[in-house]
Amino acid sequence: MPVKVELGKKVPNFKVSSSAGDDFKLSDFKGKKIVLYFYPKDNTPGCTTESIEFNELLAQFKKQNAEVVGLSRDSLKSHDKFICKFDFKFSLLSDEDEEVCKLFDVIREKNMYGKKVMGIERSTFVIDEDQKLVGEFRKIKAQGHAAEMLKFVKSLK
Repeated sequence: MPVKVELGKKVPNFKVSSSAGDDFKLSDFKGKKIVLYFYPKDNTPGCTTESIEFNELLAQFKKQNAEVVGLSRDSLKSHDKFICKFDFKFSLLSDEDEEVCKLFDVIREKNMYGKKVMGIERSTFVIDEDQKLVGEFRKIKAQGHAAEMLKFVKSLK
């Protein structure tokens, strides 16, 4: 049985391709909070709304010693276009092989235009400075979500 993250437990180190150029390794961020949001697809309405809102609040997350990163199964090339189009100031992670998606158990059966497909359930996970999972938010609505996450991160003091 593959390892899955658990609230209150240390998140296993993982490595995934990042739009920043280098791979994103969780262990490189010890001492910082991580707001890791999973979204279904670049350049779709909900994902765009969510990402723009995180970008607008980025400075406030940074004041809380928190890094924001988005993750989907899209390629780095797709991420680069998405970042350039909306001038995002944070990294997007590419999990084409779904390793990190499986770790966080976010792949779910979804209904797309009457067809059943497997895809990413919009979810956000907050990891503390000791790399322990302190927040798990699933089945979220894109609009207003970044502000809710900022409020949660501020409550962690």
